[in-house]
Amino acid sequence: MEELIQKLEELNRAAEKGGGDARVEKQHAGGKLTARERIDLLLEKGSFVETDKFVTHRCADFGMEKQKIPGDGVVTGYGLIGKRLVYVFAQDFTVFGGALSETHARKICKVMDLAMRMGAPVIGLNDSGGARIQEGVRSLAGYAEIFQRNAMASGVVPQISAIMGPCAGGAVYSPALTDFILMVKNSSYMFITGPDVVKSVTQEEVTKEELGGAEIHTTRSGVAHLAAENDIECIHYIRELISFLPGNNMEEPPFVATDDSPARLTPELRELVPTNPNQPYDIRAMVEAVADDGNFLELQPDFAANIITGYIRLNGKTIGVVANQPLVLAGTLDINASVKAARFVRFCDAFNIPLLTLVDVPGFLPGVDQEYGGIIRHGAKLLYAYCEATVPKVTVITRKAYGGAYDVMSSKHIRGDVNFAFPTAEIAVMGADGAVNILFRKELQAAKDVEAKRKEMQDDYRQKFANPYRAAELGYVDEVIDPAMTRERLVRSFEMLANKRQSNPPKKHSNLPL
Repeated sequence: MEELIQKLEELNRAAEKGGGDARVEKQHAGGKLTARERIDLLLEKGSFVETDKFVTHRCADFGMEKQKIPGDGVVTGYGLIGKRLVYVFAQDFTVFGGALSETHARKICKVMDLAMRMGAPVIGLNDSGGARIQEGVRSLAGYAEIFQRNAMASGVVPQISAIMGPCAGGAVYSPALTDFILMVKNSSYMFITGPDVVKSVTQEEVTKEELGGAEIHTTRSGVAHLAAENDIECIHYIRELISFLPGNNMEEPPFVATDDSPARLTPELRELVPTNPNQPYDIRAMVEAVADDGNFLELQPDFAANIITGYIRLNGKTIGVVANQPLVLAGTLDINASVKAARFVRFCDAFNIPLLTLVDVPGFLPGVDQEYGGIIRHGAKLLYAYCEATVPKVTVITRKAYGGAYDVMSSKHIRGDVNFAFPTAEIAVMGADGAVNILFRKELQAAKDVEAKRKEMQDDYRQKFANPYRAAELGYVDEVIDPAMTRERLVRSFEMLANKRQSNPPKKHSNLPL
């Protein structure tokens, strides 16, 4: 028996070495951790249970039968984050550059199948050169098997992808199908075709970083949700994100106890909204003011910054936040902001996360580029997402809520459960300037002092229409609140809505305006 145990230990050591010391050193020299080091940081110490440790590939072409390394380039298994079960796979770049083979894919599919059966999140740490060319179509089949599972797991268990090295070609579609993508600056990239192919087809010269680096995907394309400085920070983000999410779509989000009183006042919000309706302010100040202990995990902070998305806790419970940002494009809704917020709303609805919407929106962004780009179709995505959502929805209108954008931002008319407004709220078809120019065109033309008359009419319009009280009279706003009471009102509203039950008509699936 001792000899058998000794052999087992030797096999374990061989598998844990991956591609060997030289390749591990090269990985470290590039500022990257190994697959096993990443898992050790991600999961609670001693909780990781590895599966398929001794699996090897089955390829006998191109001399591959002489190059068999236990694990075949991916470490798979399960463990704990906090006290909660998660499944994980980490591609090992030291083994065949992390390239995906048939058996490599089967290992990933096995943990994904387990995650679905057990109702636990799946975390993928991607670091791969792509398909293993030596295996041809078998490698491509492996990718497709993973894609199918990504699609089936969508809305059932949270799926998180960390891009911690190269991710190119077909490999990018599995992360793209998951709920959240994190990248590491200067060491990870994602693209369909690399710089060499781009140059040969379009004659454009571009580096990997310029084509698909973390900065590009968190600022311009919107593919990634967060960019970390290094592997350690990336793993910290994953752990923090997991702390807000339920294990599956049948669970409630986790409760995290807090000493922050649910009745705490927020007097600083009385001074947040400027009296000048054209003066910007940072809506993040409001998000942090109402959140437990001021903690806010913002997602996609550098993409479509005219709208903010992310997670807070209110009295220990996870809340998804969508907020117009007056600091950027005056908080208008454009194509990117609509798509960003729509995806976030749909994720929250799928996983029983209540929604808080903070509204200061003058409308949809006008312009030829927006119209040609399909603002009608893309804006409809956000509208559809809110209409479809059945989780508790609480809305606070801080200032402007004009036109169709008022309707879209979780208004009472699309099943908003509790709708508040600050005394500074302006709920109208449009702003006073535009309304006066349309309604009183003839009077202005006949006036001796046009500017004085215009100002008089604008002030009159604001007094009559650009306020929250007309909407409150109609029941479209449940309460006009003192901003100092915001946190208390939000906590009580979400507690009241805790047992909300609402369903949509039976259907195979909806036809979202993609």
